[in-house]
Amino acid sequence: MEAREPLRDLRSALRAVLARVRGQTFKVTSQEATKLSLAFSRPPLTSAEDCRKLSEDVQNAILAVATVYYWLPKGQGTTLRKMVRDATTEVVEGMIQLTETILSAPLESLSQEQLISTGGVWEACEQVSNLPRDNQAAVASALAVCLGVVKDALEEMEHALVEGQDPYSDIMEDEELGFRGNRDTYWSEADRKLLSSCMGLMKASKACLKKVLGVVKAYGKADSPEQIAQLDDLADIANEISPSVDELALSMYPPMNQLAVRLNAAKLASVLKKVLEITKTSHVCPPSEEGWVQFLSGAVDHNMNKIKNFTQGQL
Repeated sequence: MEAREPLRDLRSALRAVLARVRGQTFKVTSQEATKLSLAFSRPPLTSAEDCRKLSEDVQNAILAVATVYYWLPKGQGTTLRKMVRDATTEVVEGMIQLTETILSAPLESLSQEQLISTGGVWEACEQVSNLPRDNQAAVASALAVCLGVVKDALEEMEHALVEGQDPYSDIMEDEELGFRGNRDTYWSEADRKLLSSCMGLMKASKACLKKVLGVVKAYGKADSPEQIAQLDDLADIANEISPSVDELALSMYPPMNQLAVRLNAAKLASVLKKVLEITKTSHVCPPSEEGWVQFLSGAVDHNMNKIKNFTQGQL
């Protein structure tokens, strides 16, 4: 039997585990990755028996990962479970990559790819220590990620508006053609009026996520099934904000299709209203916080009504 044959069996076993496992990991997994990498990086050649022992140790570590995940009750929150799942997936995939790198590399050599793969397992294991402690922390973390994406999209669009001035604004319209230059590359005056309200919606998205994140941190609890479920509902709908903002932003670039902009704006407005509604009816929103919910709801309606008025002729 070839010395590395157990590694092939290990790779197959890890792939099988990956299909089922989504959970936490342990520092021992990082240590086993190091042992595995060093064993095939220098002479003498690892024996089949030693390779089998190494492979068993790695597989046991990954199976321990599975046990921890299955012990995490579903009642702890779907947002938390998803984060634990994703973190573990990174570890298992990293270990699979490491075994594949070792199998494809010359014997008794330490390639750059092997170093990178080993470091990838270390990094994935290290990230586990930063996992949220409960569903409240998990939802806060998810909201913070969404807020970051929306901030980036808003800043990018603000920059585009500054840079996207009409390059032909100082040129008279062509008497025969009736337009100046290539309007596929800049916004018309009518477009800019519509863009103003679209930017208002995007700013409302940022404000909404910022305020919701604040109340989740301040008032969110994960002490009862009802509280955990409310947090999950909030995370699920808030997770739709950033892709809705991206879709709206993409449709805002020239050449602008105003009907597409209206449809994407309506979708974003609907998501924002749902987020605000769920927030208001959950435990994270005491009466003292209802004012901003009402204010943002009005801001969404105001901007959406203006968008409808600007695009009425497109229907």
